Amino acid sequence: MILLGLRLSLRGGREAAARLALIVTGVAIGVTVLLTTLSLFNAFESTTARPCWECTTGTAPSGWVLDATATGALWNYHEDYYAGRTIKRLDAAALGAQAPVVPGLARMPAPGQLYVSPALGELLDAVPRGQLADRFPGARAGTIGQAALSGPDELVVVVGRTPEEVAALVGTRQVDAVETAPEASLRDDDSGLYRFGFAVAAIGLLVPLLVLVNTATRLAAARREARFAAIRLAGGTSRQVGVLAAVEAALGALLGALLGAALFQLVRPAVALIEVTGSRFFPGLVTPAPWQYAAVLAGVPLLAGGSALWSLRRVRISPLGVARKAAARPPRAWRVIPLLAGPALFAGPAFQGGGREPDPVLAGAALALVMAGLVLAGPWLTMLAARLAARLTGGAATLLAAQRLAADSRAAFRSVSGLVLAVFMGTAIAGIVPAVVSGQRAVAGGALTDVLRAPLAPDPGRGGLSPQAGAELLARLRAHRGLEVLPIYALPRGAEEHLAGDGPPPPSTAVDCASLARYPALGRCPAGAQAVSGAFDRVVEADNPLTIDKLLPLVGTSVSTEGLGLAAVLVSMDDKDGLEEIRTLLARYSAGAPMTFAEVAQARATIFTQVENIALAMVALTLLAGGCSLVVAVGGGLMERRQPFTLLRLTGAPSRTLATVVLLESALPLVLAAAVAALAGFGVAGPFIDRLAMKGASLAVPGPGYFVSVGGGLAASLLVILMALPLLRHMTAPDNARFE
Repeated sequence: MILLGLRLSLRGGREAAARLALIVTGVAIGVTVLLTTLSLFNAFESTTARPCWECTTGTAPSGWVLDATATGALWNYHEDYYAGRTIKRLDAAALGAQAPVVPGLARMPAPGQLYVSPALGELLDAVPRGQLADRFPGARAGTIGQAALSGPDELVVVVGRTPEEVAALVGTRQVDAVETAPEASLRDDDSGLYRFGFAVAAIGLLVPLLVLVNTATRLAAARREARFAAIRLAGGTSRQVGVLAAVEAALGALLGALLGAALFQLVRPAVALIEVTGSRFFPGLVTPAPWQYAAVLAGVPLLAGGSALWSLRRVRISPLGVARKAAARPPRAWRVIPLLAGPALFAGPAFQGGGREPDPVLAGAALALVMAGLVLAGPWLTMLAARLAARLTGGAATLLAAQRLAADSRAAFRSVSGLVLAVFMGTAIAGIVPAVVSGQRAVAGGALTDVLRAPLAPDPGRGGLSPQAGAELLARLRAHRGLEVLPIYALPRGAEEHLAGDGPPPPSTAVDCASLARYPALGRCPAGAQAVSGAFDRVVEADNPLTIDKLLPLVGTSVSTEGLGLAAVLVSMDDKDGLEEIRTLLARYSAGAPMTFAEVAQARATIFTQVENIALAMVALTLLAGGCSLVVAVGGGLMERRQPFTLLRLTGAPSRTLATVVLLESALPLVLAAAVAALAGFGVAGPFIDRLAMKGASLAVPGPGYFVSVGGGLAASLLVILMALPLLRHMTAPDNARFE
């Protein structure tokens, strides 16, 4: 029976060959999408599993005088910025012959030397020295290897300095050994969010792939049922028919899985260019594991064989099972209950703790309810839409399409169910993330977006730069044309206590009113005041832009800035290149990395955007799989209904009418399901944003990535339906009206 099944599949005529080709094509695309997802996840896991040398901790040196018996090395790790890109910088000095070495280096750089990552080396060669290279004292002595990097685009520099120079830097540590624990175990928040993004994408991807394999292996189900029923009437047993069906489906699925694995090797270089976490992975990491290849090559044929056996359950009951078909019961209205309950649960009990973040268990349950509700409610909504279309419109094509959709709405919706989940997930994520990002960027109504902030003292109470050094820095800054600077002075401890009285915590900084007038978003001085106190240091140090709006305005009581140390500066300048030169200048004085408020917002928004990119990339792949499923379903439907369509042509029905029938039968469930899924996505995003209660954040219009991935996928699906219509005209030609 196995050999007979192979013969029927490979040498069963043109119809069998066309059916096998469609099965192989559909399964191949699904397997390619699945291997792409697995390869990206493997690259992410390998990257987060590398030793996190940046997480190395130690003890601070004992004062400014180094211990002569100290061993190991002095490390000062911090981050710098250039044009919105993060630069990982390590200033290090060996304290003996056994100094720890960063992975990817054979030895640490000597004083006056520095090692850079390949991407940073290219950037240093491309930009003027005053904008970037002057920040790193020393000459390049080598390149940092892959072991220390998370991707080929990462910017990293290791600067060799003397122990006295490193000890004078704020935040220096004495290190005896480099951290060897994986990055994922030391930075759980970021890794958890990325894994959440992959999990969400996997949920949205798995069902369409299952639908694609199921649809591909059930092509022309009615024709196959009739053929197998004839075999039963000729004496074939139910087991033998099952073997024939399983062999036919498994053969096509196996050939498709092998072709999909080969196609993945062709597209793998392009997959390696995808920036999941904000930068590319190393190409060698973007690959499925051997056991994953084996699982796919074995699992897909098994799934296909099982699907084929399930589709022939009526034939196994009786040889006349196909002839004795009974009309399927129409879907009931209860199917819409989970779809309504999911958003209600997400909007209410999921935030029952009153916090800003939802309860993970309830939120997951609500998400599952919505997704299950979309799949369950789809056939019922399709039936209602078909009945409504039949009542409101006329014409033979509409009536024929509506009658078939209403008679078997489950089968009509099955081919687009994968697309529904993709549209829902893409809409929900694309609605939430832009709102969060825009809320973080709208600091002071956007007035501070391009303002550069530079702390000059780790603690304003220490005084910051001396009055003489502060005056020198201000003079150098004001020498640049088009630059506006707001000096922030450190109040002495006694002045803080005097200003506090019995009220709230005292302000620790002050600004002069003439400079503050250039930054009205921070507040305005009272009439006659020359300088005012305020919590200006908190604006400079805030790492969450959403908290800055809560502090404004900052103006307090009138004070004098005479003889005060310079604690920080705010600098605004229209020239972007000039601003990078100012950043380089400030790096010599700053106690932290000089950053614009837009860069502060971007640092926090990057994680959300990267999770969105993961999900939308998977949505695009899901739509590709769903579109292929739709192509296979349309092609299979044409093969299955060749006889009735040809008879309609013989009775005088024009081919244009039949093409309209096919188009309506495919497009109506697709458009309806996409609209409902999009509404459900916004229904989940809206309550989530409301609960965040961010100032200036509201349900935002999804970005271009959403319309490219979701809108483009839906448009491509409609296009492939139109491409199948010429096949209908050829298959139903009256000259070919001969049947078994």
